Amino acid sequence: MPDNANHLVLVTGATGYIGGRLITRLLEAGVRVRAMGRTRERLAARSWSHQVELVEADVFRPDTLAQALKGVHTAYYLVHSLAGGPDFYERDREAARHFAVAARAAGVQHIIYLGGLGDPEADLSRHLRSRHETGAVLRSTGIPVTEFRAAIIVGSGSLSFEMIRHLVERLPVMIAPRWVYTRIQPIAIRDVLAYLVAALETPAAHGQILEIGGADILTYAEMMRQYAAERGLRRLILPVPVLTPALSSYWVHWMTPISAQVARPLIEGLRNEVVVRDPRAARLFPHIRPMTYREAIRRALARLKAGAIESTWSDALASSATAPPVTLTMHEGMIVERRRQHVKAPPALVFREVTSLGGARGWGYWDWAWQVRGWLDRLVGGVGLRRGRRDPLELRLGDALDFWRVEDLVAHRRLRLRAEMRVPGEAWLQFDVEPDSAGGSWLLQTAFFAPKGLAGLLYWYALYPIHAFVFAGMLANLASRAEMAAADGRATVTAPTVPTSSHSSAP
Repeated sequence: MPDNANHLVLVTGATGYIGGRLITRLLEAGVRVRAMGRTRERLAARSWSHQVELVEADVFRPDTLAQALKGVHTAYYLVHSLAGGPDFYERDREAARHFAVAARAAGVQHIIYLGGLGDPEADLSRHLRSRHETGAVLRSTGIPVTEFRAAIIVGSGSLSFEMIRHLVERLPVMIAPRWVYTRIQPIAIRDVLAYLVAALETPAAHGQILEIGGADILTYAEMMRQYAAERGLRRLILPVPVLTPALSSYWVHWMTPISAQVARPLIEGLRNEVVVRDPRAARLFPHIRPMTYREAIRRALARLKAGAIESTWSDALASSATAPPVTLTMHEGMIVERRRQHVKAPPALVFREVTSLGGARGWGYWDWAWQVRGWLDRLVGGVGLRRGRRDPLELRLGDALDFWRVEDLVAHRRLRLRAEMRVPGEAWLQFDVEPDSAGGSWLLQTAFFAPKGLAGLLYWYALYPIHAFVFAGMLANLASRAEMAAADGRATVTAPTVPTSSHSSAP
């Protein structure tokens, strides 16, 4: 990108899904990036934090924006207030106004904004209307704005796609309102990022409103059925005329991780057809050939199947010092339980205890329960615990470890195990060791479970009380063993031979 190599680019919403991935693409293109977020701690926890300038600023605090925009040539505006309450419409306009005024004062030459599709002449929902009006407010000070308008973004992270995914995963029979027959043109996250990056080096796109979409125009029912087909699920959709947006939002609230407050404006927008009507984007960016909906789903599911979960969740692990001891969340189709424990021992000792789990030594707590789980797995044709481990002390990438497989191994830092027992879904157990400032460590234990259908959800929640008890005991036991080793003076540890894995962060 020779014309923009020396320009400073600001990315707002840098800790969000789009912003965080966009920064990675911009760095790959050789762009100088300044990342803006409301807290410096969250920015510093990102994997790219050492490669960019970090600035703490808030679009609702105009006095913080001058420093954030100083020296900036192009700014990406990736902010919205949908989760901020029913007044999101007014808050979106207020935030855009603050940013536009500050950008004008700072001499910003170009703003790139990601908004929403929808015919402006139609009776748009408040959410879609807000997306359009945000773009208008950004243009109000005269700065050239490239406004991309997209419908559902396919790839883990988009609220609309997450809603579809969770409903399909959880419900064998879906009673759905009439909006399931509304036409939509979904677009893959990879294609959205390609457009956002390409706009930097395409002067003809400045000042343009560009509609972008994938290769397919589908109904919501077709999107759900195609997702179900890719997941090997059988789903029946029964449309009914009586479900109001309010009732639908409460249904989504209970069936997905999306709150009714967030779901309601999204569902109200589902009555609007959102398809590309203006082909200018295709003419301006002929090198971008959007993929089909099925291709986008396959790409997302392939990442999940390959265990490429680090790009999705590892950033949150870096902020262990401020995280609660235990969290249980549903994120991007994955149930995630995280536990953290402070250990008065150096990382090398803690990691040695982690990598010695399994085999004859057992799993550190309630070994009889692990044995029972192994027997049950063998009864249904699984591998059970009979494989043990190759070596009592050393682990290598790809090793079998009882009914787990070593999928990621970084000396003194990370061990990730992928479950090979029979479960209705995909499961991982990950340990991260981080040094603290006093010579000790933080030990983080994360269980990931991607349930397959309703059976997967029932499996997780039925066994969660036992899992929680066993995982808590295992974590405490590992910490205790490492502290005893440190007290005994065994602080010098020879690192095992560890071939590290490298998972792509691409969506």
